[in-house]
Amino acid sequence: MSDKKHVYEAISAVTAAMSREGISKSRKNDQQGYKFRGIDDVYNALSAHLAANKLCILPRVTERTVTERPTKSGGVSTYVVLAVSFDLVSAVDGSLHTISTMGEAMDTADKATNKAMSAAMKYACMMAFQIPTEGDNDADAHHIEPSYEAKRAPVSLKPSPEEEAIEFGYADAMSTDAIAKLDIEAAAAVKSGKISADGRQRLLKARASAIAALEQQKAAS
Repeated sequence: MSDKKHVYEAISAVTAAMSREGISKSRKNDQQGYKFRGIDDVYNALSAHLAANKLCILPRVTERTVTERPTKSGGVSTYVVLAVSFDLVSAVDGSLHTISTMGEAMDTADKATNKAMSAAMKYACMMAFQIPTEGDNDADAHHIEPSYEAKRAPVSLKPSPEEEAIEFGYADAMSTDAIAKLDIEAAAAVKSGKISADGRQRLLKARASAIAALEQQKAAS
């Protein structure tokens, strides 16, 4: 009996198809003027190839943070950051491979989470299937101008001592209990303002790496 997993064969087949077709940057951001590939472009290009190769993409939101920010016009915009895992599942043998990415978006109404989910899906697919195009990496289609105070707010690139300690803790974690304990410490540090939004994203990535390492150790044992 073969141990070959069909999911990887399907991913390879979709990647090969997209390498021939690609997705051009045909859409344009009205506020900032750059071109980009929209989520609908990705869906339209991938759907037939996913169906033909019996490959399903199932999303799971594992983390969500929401922040309100002032706009230039005096209103309030909602800024959402999502950590999303996507299970690529073969309908042939049930084998699966999980990929994880972040999605960020801002909206003045109730669409920030929807936009962040679309961004996570778009970039997960483009990276997983190595979909070719021209130009630099793009951002969201819509840009909300921040207030003067928000633009002048200093951003520290250096991680805080609390962030460094928790990040190192994730790297050395040897059990799910250790990760859970670090999760509590991270939540407390974020709530007290000792970890920035950028730091929170770095910790989410460190946490994902720690979980992946534990899963690999478990599979190897």
